[in-house]
Amino acid sequence: MVTRIIIYFRLEGKVAVITGAASGIGEAAAKLFSKYGAKLVIADIQNDLAQKVCRDLDPSSTTFVQCDVTKEEDLENVVDIVVSKYGKLDIMYNNAGIMGAVKSNILDNEKSDFEKVISINLVGTFLGIKQAARVMIPRGEGSIITTGSVSSLIGGVCTHAYTSSKHGVLGLTRNAAVDLGRYGIRVNCVSPYAVLTASAIDTLKKMGKEGSDVYSTLKGAALTPNDVAETAVFLASDESKYVSGQNFIVDGGFTIENPGLSMFK
Repeated sequence: MVTRIIIYFRLEGKVAVITGAASGIGEAAAKLFSKYGAKLVIADIQNDLAQKVCRDLDPSSTTFVQCDVTKEEDLENVVDIVVSKYGKLDIMYNNAGIMGAVKSNILDNEKSDFEKVISINLVGTFLGIKQAARVMIPRGEGSIITTGSVSSLIGGVCTHAYTSSKHGVLGLTRNAAVDLGRYGIRVNCVSPYAVLTASAIDTLKKMGKEGSDVYSTLKGAALTPNDVAETAVFLASDESKYVSGQNFIVDGGFTIENPGLSMFK
């Protein structure tokens, strides 16, 4: 019983911002962060969905702020509201991101589509880290987390724009961890394989695949938004107090296997 109580209050007293928390991984993270005791600000452009998430959680400790992560003034406003309302910011979870147009041939890719994905996934993460650091540095502590991807490690899994953005996110995470570590701030990535959210299923259909087609290494398991959110909770909590600059891969072993050469078939 004592152990269970400790687990359920592992984020008690902490204040968190989650971008892109109106759906998918962000929504799952919002529910878990709240469950584990964190005060929470949901930053998203999807007003109706974000407000519904807030209503489903504790309204006394959950706030929605409209935010376009490509606009620095929006993220600055989110952080200012957090500090004004709760007095501090302990956790910044940069989760907002998009896949972009599904085109495998680089000749079919438009510059504008490429720039849009980079702007949201990479520039948005940079701005989130910067604005969080602005208020975390004076306190000398904090945890900054970003949703990466297995596409931060390997090629051929997703589009050129998405893969480029996630490689960039990992590089930024490592650089920021070195920069901000001297102030006691930890910076990490959680990088999942294909999470079967509504948008991911739609993307798979466009690629001519089903959800069952993408899982092969770990039999009987399918990756859910909650699995990724649980990893983010660990990185947000004091349990990971000496973890920084890391890329936590949540992929069931996908990135360690060469299916073309595997003898275990």
